[in-house]
Amino acid sequence: MAESFNSQQVMSGTEGEVWIDSHYMAQVVAFKAEVKLVKEEVNQVKRRGKQYKTTGWEGSGNVKMNHMSSYFIDKMADNIKNGKQTVCTIIAKLSDPDAIGDERVVIRDATFDKLTLMDWAAKKLTEDDYDFTFTDFDILDSASE
Repeated sequence: MAESFNSQQVMSGTEGEVWIDSHYMAQVVAFKAEVKLVKEEVNQVKRRGKQYKTTGWEGSGNVKMNHMSSYFIDKMADNIKNGKQTVCTIIAKLSDPDAIGDERVVIRDATFDKLTLMDWAAKKLTEDDYDFTFTDFDILDSASE
């Protein structure tokens, strides 16, 4: 990591992009995917401080977008009614013309936690907001010096 950096190299989410099952989601306004480590406490005599061993991980995230189509209803409704799980592959990219490089990840086995059938209010723009979990990921591109 560099001792200092140029402020214009800080990435802006304005150039972020998302694809769900190869479908480009131009309406996305925010995206987040994270891995949380699962830890077990390890007890040891003569030690007062807690110690932990990492035993696994869990992946979760969120995608927020302007509501402009019935994409998620079309993708999930029949599966839900027929007792099937909708499993997706998500590719997310963060890019910025001033940045050192692009970041791109693929998220596999993503399943969304809910399906919003309708959500609106008068004189307000509508958004779709979906939480998801996943079981696998790969880093396709990383921005590094």
